[in-house]
Amino acid sequence: MGADLIVLGGGSAGYAAAIRASELGKQVVLVERDKVGGTCLHRGCVPTKALLHVAETVDAIGAAGALGVRASFDGVDVDAMQAFRRGIVAKKFKGLEGLLSARGITIVAGEGRLEAPGRVRVGDEVLEAPNVVVATGARTRTLPGIELGGRVLSSETALELDEIPGRVVVLGGGVIGVEFASMWRSLGAEVTIVEALPSLVPNEDETLRKGLERAFRKRGITLRTGVRVASVSQDDAGVQITLEAGDPIAADYVLVAVGRVPATDGIGLDAAGVAVERGFVVVDERLRTTAPGVWAVGDVVPGPQLAHRGFQHGIFVAEQIAGLSPVAVPDEVVPRITYSHPELASVGITREAAVERYGADAVTVVDYNLAGNARSEILGTAGTVRIVRRTGGPVVGVHMIGDRVGELVTEAQLIVGWDAHPEDVKPFVHAHPTQSEALGEALLALAGAPLHTL
Repeated sequence: MGADLIVLGGGSAGYAAAIRASELGKQVVLVERDKVGGTCLHRGCVPTKALLHVAETVDAIGAAGALGVRASFDGVDVDAMQAFRRGIVAKKFKGLEGLLSARGITIVAGEGRLEAPGRVRVGDEVLEAPNVVVATGARTRTLPGIELGGRVLSSETALELDEIPGRVVVLGGGVIGVEFASMWRSLGAEVTIVEALPSLVPNEDETLRKGLERAFRKRGITLRTGVRVASVSQDDAGVQITLEAGDPIAADYVLVAVGRVPATDGIGLDAAGVAVERGFVVVDERLRTTAPGVWAVGDVVPGPQLAHRGFQHGIFVAEQIAGLSPVAVPDEVVPRITYSHPELASVGITREAAVERYGADAVTVVDYNLAGNARSEILGTAGTVRIVRRTGGPVVGVHMIGDRVGELVTEAQLIVGWDAHPEDVKPFVHAHPTQSEALGEALLALAGAPLHTL
């Protein structure tokens, strides 16, 4: 079968490349071994956020009395909760299938393997095209000596639990672990997070790390940071986690959330002359691999493993294949959101990274406390907006913690991505009362014109 473009993998990066290339007049074949939509739609972003919305609803019931609303919490119907999750995924899946069909994209089911640049084998069928996009995504990583299965869960099997755990241990304090810990705590579980590094969400700015840890402790989540796991054992009654230092921990389940690794094994990259380092595909600034006509996008490329980054990668490559010259988006201006309670949202570099890059005297930081924001007070959320700028220069980082701050990150991305100075943004009007005013207030303070709205 011949085409203009073969896409290996139907996740966010792959289907974005396929759809955009089709819009630009290219004949596209999409190879997918499971279901189009990939991890994000079926086992990641979308289903976890559906369950986090259930958790948010439970929290809202708990806070209702303070608002004068007589409400009581009578537990969670797990079957109904899971039906809600599956319904959201099914609706999005059906919509994506319809979109791919309407664009005339040929979908080939099976494992795709490169035999040479421009040549892909799927079972007994050989596909050929002048361009191939590798978009095979990532898979769950585990720790040495810890096997997944039974009561030892991955993020994917954790989504399918038919009960609310009484006690659960989360191994890993990154985004995935923090989101599951937050959800389970809201649903009533006793939660312990074990993280080998000194803090949760170690890639975030210090104000977010410290703020999240304070909030989690206040919620009753036990944090064991700077501690490594020695072993995990299980039986029909539960699991036993042995730490290298400290007492063992007993729980009903343990979630292994120590990151994901690129799914690049066994897809013929060596045969096609595609260089790989530490499992990641080596690419240049235009996402071209070391093999002619072979591109790589999304989680197989070093950098933040985020669905929206992969989606943008797919569009970027498709437009190049069609002869356009799109602008590359640096990883530093890709927004990041952790959908915990409270939320974290950030774009750009942290204060620590800015000091390391430019020097302490060349960095200015302003923190705005959400206690001064009327909308945040109404919502009952504490938090902070931190702006990091080069002294006298552009904003290089925006970091926010507080419920619903993820909705503010797009404006922050524009500010960082366009190298805007606070003085450039100072005239912008933020509607009152909104949480966006907190971002505006922080920028006003950096521009030397602080004004606290009520």
